[in-house]
Amino acid sequence: MSDLLRQKSSTSNLKISGRKIARASLADSLLALRDVILPTLAKGPLIRRRKVVAFSERHGVDDKAVQRMQNLRRKYGAGPLVIAIPFRPQALLLSADDVRVVLEKSPEAFAAATMEKRSALSHFEPENVLASRGSERQQRRMLNEDTLETGCQMHSMAVHFANVVDEEMSRVCDTAAEDGQLDWNRFFTVWMRMVRRIVLGDAAADDSDLTDLLEKLRYRANYAFLRPKAKEQRRELLARLRAYVEIAAPESLAGKMASHSTDPSQMPHHQLPQYLFAFDPGAMATFRTLAMLSVEPSAHSRAKSEIDATCSEPAPLLPFLRACYLETLRLWPTTPAILRETVKAIAWSEGQLETGTQIIIFTPFLHRDDETVRDAHTFQPDRWIGTVAHPEAGLVPFSYGPVQCPAAHFVPMIATLAMRRVLGKLNLQMVDPQRLMLERLPATFDNFTLRFAVSARTNA
Repeated sequence: MSDLLRQKSSTSNLKISGRKIARASLADSLLALRDVILPTLAKGPLIRRRKVVAFSERHGVDDKAVQRMQNLRRKYGAGPLVIAIPFRPQALLLSADDVRVVLEKSPEAFAAATMEKRSALSHFEPENVLASRGSERQQRRMLNEDTLETGCQMHSMAVHFANVVDEEMSRVCDTAAEDGQLDWNRFFTVWMRMVRRIVLGDAAADDSDLTDLLEKLRYRANYAFLRPKAKEQRRELLARLRAYVEIAAPESLAGKMASHSTDPSQMPHHQLPQYLFAFDPGAMATFRTLAMLSVEPSAHSRAKSEIDATCSEPAPLLPFLRACYLETLRLWPTTPAILRETVKAIAWSEGQLETGTQIIIFTPFLHRDDETVRDAHTFQPDRWIGTVAHPEAGLVPFSYGPVQCPAAHFVPMIATLAMRRVLGKLNLQMVDPQRLMLERLPATFDNFTLRFAVSARTNA
């Protein structure tokens, strides 16, 4: 108890040696709202709206958002910028240093379960770790870390998962080779079948209705508290997931979660929607990485050499291919905003953020800030060899610190194994390569309209 009291005291007295807090004018607040916040919400924070993503690429929406953030920093300095939005104080972070400090001091000083996040997630996983605080969050975080083996580049069940990946990706490769093309819908349908087997076990392989139900609830969750909860559908989703936990094979994530759950408050079936949800953007990044490799001959050659050299290994690490995946996540973050909320009033070197201030970490700005990041708009995968974050530079595709995504190694492992199978069996040629054959890569890349012309590798 004394340790807890000391922790609370240190939190309440926390002072960050950062830059001066500034307050944006009403005009600049409206510009930030127009160019940064509203476009991010319009694309869909919980599930992407395809037409808006296509519009964003066509009109350079994210490029404009990055430029707006840079303009705000030039005008107000690199400290947190409080924007004038009624009812709810909001602060944009404009420097990698402040981002690193906020993420390192989460969730004690900066809660990850913000009001907005809890409202959105309550549509389909109200007791998920991301919507939890205090002891319940600690228990649920521990369960997720045990299940996903957070911190390990290769999961202890990697060989089994690799077999599942090979089976499902071979399925999509064979049909694509027959038709001579591979598009998003074909890839994603098989990808989610693979994900259901990995997460829930083989019994869920053909349960596409479960995926569809979760998607419907995620679309409602895009509106957070602006739409009422579909409580019957939510109950159905969670009941079906509870049933899968009860029958889960030990070699599935649900099976491992069930065996590691030691406290009723951990609620495994409320954690599993996030696993299925997280693999959706995982597919987006995988498909985009395949596109980058199709237009980058040197990277493609290195990836193929790495794959061919390890073809006899059941579940190789493939560090360069993994680095390509992480660089694609840097270029096009699938988590466009990391949100935190001040638990207590927090003093910077100059100024203070009041209790309940929502902090917005806009990852496209940090990842594409060509004023601070080297080669911000080009494909440079070597920067990711051996790491999943560069917090000193603000490059945090899986967040960072105590609240870093517990699947920061697991999802890249599955994505890399999937790309190994696809690149081992198919020759891919992007149908419209001009989208990526630019000196400065666009800040939005629509995976939904991405297509490949394919042929079978003769030595596959």
